[in-house]
Amino acid sequence: MHGLILSRLPLENPPELTRKEKALRAAFIDVLEAQSTDLPFPNLINSIYGKKGYQPMLVQKFFSDQQLQMLSDYLDKAVAHGLDPEQFYVTGLKYQLDEVIHQKSSDTVRIQRGLAKLELAVVNSLIRYSMAMQYGVTNPAKIYSHYATPTLIPDSNSVIRIFEIVNLKIYLDSIQPKGKTYLALQKVLKRLDADTTENKDSVKIIMRQKVVVNMERLRWKNKPAEQKFVSVNIADFSLDVMDKEKSVLHMKVCVGEPGDKQTPQLGSIIHSVQINPVWNIPQSIARNEISRYASDDRYYLSNNNIKVFKKGKPVRDPEAIDWSAIDVREYSFQQQPGVKNSLGKIKFLFKNGSSIYLHDTPVRSVFKRGMRAISHGCVRVEKPLDLAFALFGKGERYDQLKRGMESSYPRAKFMGLPRPVPVRLFYYTAWLNDRGGVRFGQDIYGLDQLVYDEMQKKQF
Repeated sequence: MHGLILSRLPLENPPELTRKEKALRAAFIDVLEAQSTDLPFPNLINSIYGKKGYQPMLVQKFFSDQQLQMLSDYLDKAVAHGLDPEQFYVTGLKYQLDEVIHQKSSDTVRIQRGLAKLELAVVNSLIRYSMAMQYGVTNPAKIYSHYATPTLIPDSNSVIRIFEIVNLKIYLDSIQPKGKTYLALQKVLKRLDADTTENKDSVKIIMRQKVVVNMERLRWKNKPAEQKFVSVNIADFSLDVMDKEKSVLHMKVCVGEPGDKQTPQLGSIIHSVQINPVWNIPQSIARNEISRYASDDRYYLSNNNIKVFKKGKPVRDPEAIDWSAIDVREYSFQQQPGVKNSLGKIKFLFKNGSSIYLHDTPVRSVFKRGMRAISHGCVRVEKPLDLAFALFGKGERYDQLKRGMESSYPRAKFMGLPRPVPVRLFYYTAWLNDRGGVRFGQDIYGLDQLVYDEMQKKQF
């Protein structure tokens, strides 16, 4: 390495620089300005180098013991993560590294320009790779129209940490995803890529894409910080109560139909339940279903314990109304607690912008179906009492809840959880089964292609 160029320059706006130091500084600034449009967070990077006198920082630390060659090796292995190494500009990094290694000029300014190009190639590749491993290469909030899950994205601190790395290999190893599902998907991807058949069949192509997409989903930082949370996999029609990364309760669920009734991906906090809930029927359901049923059967409303209101006032004789001839928007409908209530005997409440909640159902046969995307958007749970026990725990409050659900005279009652529990509604089309193998599910909402297409674009 060229010790003359890599000797540290004065920091933080030195009062005077020698002519040579000014020339070296100007060379670095010139290269930085020329390449700024290709860099992530260019203004922040410029600020960092400005505070250090516009001189190479990472090359100083990592060149002598061949850590930069090792970095290019890690980038080449990005294929093991379902990513194209060129997303991290690996070819450009190798070229600039080779240029510096074989530099024969004695012109210090020219040498400085070469070092600056290598420095920025390292910064560019390392930041992009680091962010990809820790956050994914896409932002789900920009991909999905139904996504309200708190998800961390790279920020200025992510960039600053890059310049604080001491040992590059230790750092690169530390950011590799290590979850069980992720590692299992990596093994599947390796087997698929090892198939050298020129004309791979469409099934394998789709499978590989599904693996790549779900690895990306697993890189998103959207899981709660708490050790215990409720996890719903919409595409698997399943719910798990997770505690210390292990499922302590598993059950089937029903989710929203494809289209405008699909269950959104979201994250929130379950704060309370309503025992023997009252169902305030959404206007869309009232207009498209309830009024039609009432039109066909004049006793449908009373038989299903549904009260009718007009401008907030009870309607005493809804059977007398010709529901096929009136404007349903003037009415509201409320199903009272009881065995026919569509929400069953309990619903689990959490704040969200889509009026989504978890709830019981009086129709138990639906859980025998394989395809359970059948609801209006909310999530019907197979074992509501077990879920309540997992959230409340053993004690008088749970016993009170159970007695309320079992009562022959159901009355609606709210109960707050002893401790609020996070809930996440995810969408994974590949997951681990009970034996630790990978299972592939149906892409019920057609979301895999959206993620895959976005992954092909340059990010950051």
